[in-house]
Amino acid sequence: MSVQQEAGAEGEDLEVWIDQDLCTGDGICAQYAPEVFELDIDGLAYVKGPDDELLQAAGAATHVPLPIVTDVVDSAKECPGECIHVRRVADGVEVYGPDAW
Repeated sequence: MSVQQEAGAEGEDLEVWIDQDLCTGDGICAQYAPEVFELDIDGLAYVKGPDDELLQAAGAATHVPLPIVTDVVDSAKECPGECIHVRRVADGVEVYGPDAW
């Protein structure tokens, strides 16, 4: 089963957030999914809102567009800081990241 089938292709909206306290600033996330992630001047990664503005509030989350679900999930899996959290919007359950089942 593909990542999109597991978490999103069946109508489940996903969102992603980054724990900046754990971010190592490697930028792997921005390489995988620059539509969603960006490094700021402080060297840490943040998610971007729909208007491409960095969401810098602690725990700020953004919607994961279906076409790049796999890229966002790969970011979470490859992140050396284990700071990327992908969760279902409907129930808040983390499906990828350090707190995933």
